[in-house]
Amino acid sequence: MMNDKKPASVQFHFYIVAGLIWLKLLLLRGLFFDRIAWEWIAADIAPVLLIMGVLAVITPGRMKKAVFWSFNGLLSLLLFGASVYFNHFGSVPTYLALYELHQVFQVKESVESTIEMIDYLFLADLMIMISYLLFRRWKKGPVQQRRGSQPSQPSHRARRVYLVVLLVAIIGGGSLSAYSIDSARGITNELVQAESAGFLNYEVVAAIKAQEDSGLIGTGDIAETIAKVQALEATYPYKDIAGGLPEHFGSQKGKNVIVIQLEAFQNFPLHQSLDGQELTPVMNGLADEGFYFPHVFQQVGPGNTSDAEFISNTSVYPIATLAMSTGFGDRELPSLPRLLRDKGYEAYTFHVNKVGFWNRNELYPALGFNGYYDKGYFKNDQFNSFGASDEQLYATAVEKLAQLQKKGTPFYAQLVTASSHHPFKVPDSFRRIQMPDKLQDTMLGDYLTAVNYTDYAIGTLIDGLKRQGMWEDTVLVLYGDHFGLQPKDVPEEQVEGALGIKYDNRISRFNIPLIIHAPGMKQGQVVEQTGGQLDVLPTVANLLGVSLKDEGFTAFGHDLLNIDHNVVGMRYYLPTGSFFNNEVMFVPGKSFADGEAISLDTHEPVTDFKKYQSDYDYILKLMGYSDEYVKLLPQR
Repeated sequence: MMNDKKPASVQFHFYIVAGLIWLKLLLLRGLFFDRIAWEWIAADIAPVLLIMGVLAVITPGRMKKAVFWSFNGLLSLLLFGASVYFNHFGSVPTYLALYELHQVFQVKESVESTIEMIDYLFLADLMIMISYLLFRRWKKGPVQQRRGSQPSQPSHRARRVYLVVLLVAIIGGGSLSAYSIDSARGITNELVQAESAGFLNYEVVAAIKAQEDSGLIGTGDIAETIAKVQALEATYPYKDIAGGLPEHFGSQKGKNVIVIQLEAFQNFPLHQSLDGQELTPVMNGLADEGFYFPHVFQQVGPGNTSDAEFISNTSVYPIATLAMSTGFGDRELPSLPRLLRDKGYEAYTFHVNKVGFWNRNELYPALGFNGYYDKGYFKNDQFNSFGASDEQLYATAVEKLAQLQKKGTPFYAQLVTASSHHPFKVPDSFRRIQMPDKLQDTMLGDYLTAVNYTDYAIGTLIDGLKRQGMWEDTVLVLYGDHFGLQPKDVPEEQVEGALGIKYDNRISRFNIPLIIHAPGMKQGQVVEQTGGQLDVLPTVANLLGVSLKDEGFTAFGHDLLNIDHNVVGMRYYLPTGSFFNNEVMFVPGKSFADGEAISLDTHEPVTDFKKYQSDYDYILKLMGYSDEYVKLLPQR
């Protein structure tokens, strides 16, 4: 608009803004679900019309245009953030993700690398509008309305049409939104729920669910919840024949324990070579000498790495609405550190980032660690945005743990690595492997380079433990915290072509390694049992001779060395109700009946999956009881 023209009417701005927002919601729908299901698009426009209609009614006349465009600006930023979040995590964010917004700046490099050019379309109209206004101001001076100039007045007919539009927007938009929200609430699969309800209505669904969960402090008797867990467990026999002491019980009693949580480490690189270069020679050796579990899957929620720390130390499911460190850092959590402290151990955790990242300064006391070592304790060799490399992590850990060894104090230590963090950029001076030309400057090439360095650094830890005389007295546990590769960055065919292996964007992506190297083992053992991060604590406790039953400890995982079939649930990165058993990965649709099962062995669909209905029902109940249990734990 130039100054010699009358400003457009409020009605015009109403229509333009509503139309722009609707187009942005359709774009978001396409990015989230790789399609635009036209039968559900009305669910996108309904809440927009409702909000715009209410704003039009309650806003004074002179402010209406500014309010409309401000609403467009705020929502555009929200949609831009939602798209970037989806790129990074692969799940539709809810308003609860705002609780973790302050963490973004800690992983700025990782988040920036996930922004795609198409994401900027959410902001394009705002950039054009701002550019136009700045140009007009520069060309004509301050924007002023000419004396006597009035906004163009719509005809009487146009005003009547506008009033009808507002009426339809408020009543129709409100009714359709209410219908969409009510229809979606019964859907277990969060992705289907978000697609059917529309993004804005899905936020309301999430808010209702959070309210129904009654916050993070439960009501009731925790003993009753534990009894329900035990009764449910009795309906699922994890071992066909039971009796006597569990196998390997107490074989490592009194040994030190070091748990290495490997950042973004998937299982597929193990025992693989690239142009004759072994990708993970150190871990391969540990797997060949100890217990290797090739069918273990991640179970983290929005807390990602911190959730993995929580799960492995508590054997409790994450609630999947916010990071467990944020929601439960104020509790006294039953945990492996507490179990071992009662046996005379001291427990410490090591992480090269600041302890405030993901609220770990609260999580670690909640888990019962004696103390922690964070960023300031490590020599900063400028490996990545976190600072110190894995080599420095291990050097400090060996130094501090050797002091405990000299005192004759057994220890439990958790070491959280960061050198293989997304976007997997390893400085040239740290690289240990040469990528072939076809993988140069690719996400897969960078990932394999980071994995190879991470593996090398583990070797430096082992060397340090041997020099200090601790190796033969230490059980070493290694597991991945969560996936590293996103399907949009690394297609299945690229992995298969590079390594000559089968790779599935869900099964292989969520499959993490678990290795337990135990002193005195004469021969390694491959344990084919399906498992999850929940199973780390019970398996380690058995080796150390700690009976969870005798300790009255409620674990939602199981000792993988003493079961012959298993089912583990997963949510957040898969819809609630998803699970892995010994045969398939199952993902529900709106319910069990329209779900899909994929063979863990062949990666092919399993069409007849009716026999897994009991696993689905069981895992939904078990996760529900886990949520109930953790909410009832006492606050510190």
